[in-house]
Amino acid sequence: MKKTTFLFDFDGTLADTNQIVIDSWQHTFKAVKGNPGDEKWIISTFGEPLWLSMENAFPGEDVDEMIEIYREYQKQHYKEEIRPFPGMVDVIRELKRRGHKVGVITSRLRPTTEQGLKAFGIFNEIDAIVCAGETEKHKPNPEPALLGLKKLNSAKEDAVMIGDSDFDIICANRAGITSAMVDWAIADCSDTTGPQVASEELIPKENVPDIFIKEAEEILNLA
Repeated sequence: MKKTTFLFDFDGTLADTNQIVIDSWQHTFKAVKGNPGDEKWIISTFGEPLWLSMENAFPGEDVDEMIEIYREYQKQHYKEEIRPFPGMVDVIRELKRRGHKVGVITSRLRPTTEQGLKAFGIFNEIDAIVCAGETEKHKPNPEPALLGLKKLNSAKEDAVMIGDSDFDIICANRAGITSAMVDWAIADCSDTTGPQVASEELIPKENVPDIFIKEAEEILNLA
């Protein structure tokens, strides 16, 4: 079935923010503990709300203070370090040219999400955005995806959600939306016992996507 609504994750899917996220975490670890953190663990948190990752990383510390250290570093380096993944800008524009609805469902805050979309020249192509803090529950709970559908006035059977982490896939599957995993993900989506699914019980194979996307242009085959 062809889709008319396309929901995209931001970090790691639309935008290559992998290195700045890792660097922001390492800056925070060094500032708080004096040593860098485990990069594999950092990558395993991709897609998770930042406050939850910070609670896990720094138990007993002031989470707001840890987040401020992280965000201050990212604020200073964000603009020059982020870039869209190859082909994604053209895909978004082509989807809109064909008359489809496009949304962004992200665990990033709205200001830097909008900043990134504007830097890529596609902010005006996005019909709806759901960011961290705009729903009571976060990925992998389906609430952010369902809110996106509500904003777009779209039915779940008409939608596909495209992401790079277990959070995105579980969120889509729980919402009853076709799930698609991009091949350029660096998150370890085979680890279903770590922080990526610790917030909710995982049903077997719930993190298995319906579709794998090797190149951005393949998304257009669903339109």
